[in-house]
Amino acid sequence: MRILVIGAGIGGLATARALTADGHETVVLERAPALRTSGAALSLWSNGTAVLEDLGVSTDGLGAPIDLLEQRAWNGRSLSRIDLTHAAAVHGHPQLVVPRRDLIRRLAEGLPEGTVLFGKECTGVTADGDRIRTEFRDGTTLDGDLLVGADGYRSVVRRHLWQEDSPLRASSWATWQGLSRIGIDTATSRRGLMVVGPEGMCGLMPAGGGLLQWWFDVPYSPAEPLPDSPLAALRRRFGHWASPVREVLEAADEADLDFFPHYRRRLPRTWSTGRAVVLGDAAHPMPPTGGAQGGNQTLEDAWALARALRRAPDVPRALADYQRSRSRQAALAVRLAGTEPANRYHPLLSRLTPGALASRAYTRWLRMVSTRLSQAPQPGV
Repeated sequence: MRILVIGAGIGGLATARALTADGHETVVLERAPALRTSGAALSLWSNGTAVLEDLGVSTDGLGAPIDLLEQRAWNGRSLSRIDLTHAAAVHGHPQLVVPRRDLIRRLAEGLPEGTVLFGKECTGVTADGDRIRTEFRDGTTLDGDLLVGADGYRSVVRRHLWQEDSPLRASSWATWQGLSRIGIDTATSRRGLMVVGPEGMCGLMPAGGGLLQWWFDVPYSPAEPLPDSPLAALRRRFGHWASPVREVLEAADEADLDFFPHYRRRLPRTWSTGRAVVLGDAAHPMPPTGGAQGGNQTLEDAWALARALRRAPDVPRALADYQRSRSRQAALAVRLAGTEPANRYHPLLSRLTPGALASRAYTRWLRMVSTRLSQAPQPGV
């Protein structure tokens, strides 16, 4: 089949890798003039790294492995720990923190030359029997047997296919994040640190090569203007927190900051119509909390869509099977992320949860939100 993929982000490139390997003629259409390598880092849990292995994407030298997640109170008191090596051993795949640009490049490396076309902004979608046509800002059109919308939470494909779509809603939180070389122990460790307090949350993760992924989650309303100096505002809000938060704020540079409001949207009743389908944030946007599953769920979608097309006798059956295999897991990940659990300050509850129990619960939860991991036999968890 000739398959058109809108968007050359993680979902679009992963989909192209999977479909090209299965012999489909795959064309990725990206509105930007080149690969979008902006953004900080993302967490790839066992389900995400399992999909990368299946796609033939090597994780050697990619990002930094994470063996432990520690939660602390704002004053430095340790609240809880999750041993991530338990999940890695049970599921057979590691946990990594990876700069987004490195993952994008690694996914793109394995595609045939000419697979990705740049400067192609999709403006319209028209179905015609067994073919589907996409229209672009430059006046050109392309026809295919299947259209995949991997164009993010403001998806043009989703908007054209579902005219009465549910609105995109901002939650009450937003993230200021950066990826920098900051000289604290966490940057070169195998440990992630989450610090919570009444003012919000700070997360710190090593991302490989001495880079530190750092972020601050703060209450947010779209009606309020953003501060003229976000870094100064963060220093006022979190500057009294214990080490290493204050060291990160002192070393951070305003130019490193990116702003991401947290958005939610009700999952569509159907992820496809005719010969068009959506995946990733176009299907199920979620805040980067509650396990930070956004990128992992996108990779799972790409894997599941390719598997469904490989197994089903026709496209409509394949698209139905794809949604059936992913909707429950994605909905669970969306629900947990929507509660913004990492941003809730409950120090007593955290201290009362034994580390071994939290580690086993996390391992089981990963399988619950994963189509890929649920396919493999699992030892006792």
